Amino acid sequence: MAQADSTELKKFGITAGLTNYASAYATGLLVARRLLTLKGMADMYKGQTAIDGKLFTVAPAKDEDRRPFKAHLDVGLVRTTTGNRVFGAMKGACDGGLYIPHNEKRFPGYKIIKAEVVVNKRGKKMEAADAGEKKTEYKPEVHKDHILGAHVQKYYDTLKKGDANVFKKHFSQWEKCLTASKAKNIMELYTKAHASIRANPAFSKKTDGKPVRKVVTKAPGLVQQDSKGRKWLRQKKEAQSIKKERIAKVIAGVRAALKK
Repeated sequence: MAQADSTELKKFGITAGLTNYASAYATGLLVARRLLTLKGMADMYKGQTAIDGKLFTVAPAKDEDRRPFKAHLDVGLVRTTTGNRVFGAMKGACDGGLYIPHNEKRFPGYKIIKAEVVVNKRGKKMEAADAGEKKTEYKPEVHKDHILGAHVQKYYDTLKKGDANVFKKHFSQWEKCLTASKAKNIMELYTKAHASIRANPAFSKKTDGKPVRKVVTKAPGLVQQDSKGRKWLRQKKEAQSIKKERIAKVIAGVRAALKK
């Protein structure tokens, strides 16, 4: 019904880091807003506009006959480890207004707190009263940092203070991206991108008008050339009459040679 790819984030100012968690979130937000716009439900269900990293589930709108658009996450062969980018895309889709059943167990910031080992005077391990219960902790601020790329900014600042060559190797494209978007940091860049996505999530085809392939030789022996000068052959099927005519010419040429 609708699809989005991280390469589309370039038109929203994100031209670098298209495979990180923050970009996965932005891609999920894009596909959610695009789908709801397509179905005329964008104003009914705006989702979570203020990013805080907390668990969010869209609720049915009052005085509306249409319930939230429900979807299910299909991870395929992706490893469902805590902090995986697939959950970033899901979080973006949820904040975008889609109803996707989930919990916070696989979000960045969630962890299981191990119980302290209790020993007696002899150093022997003793069983705790709550040994069967697992204590968990979820910090939404950690998740928010991943959504806005704060973890990338931290690494960015660390390398910038160190070796210039290493920094250029890892973040040269980020430097161009931040300069082009006039953003002070990566968090501001993603914040601007989220606002732009919500303003216009529609899919737009490329309209540069430049031919991708140039015909060098016409069919049936079709030879084409791309913008880099590379050529390739696309042999087309000939009509039966043309084949018979070509074969007749070859036979006639052979007979004429034998008579001589």
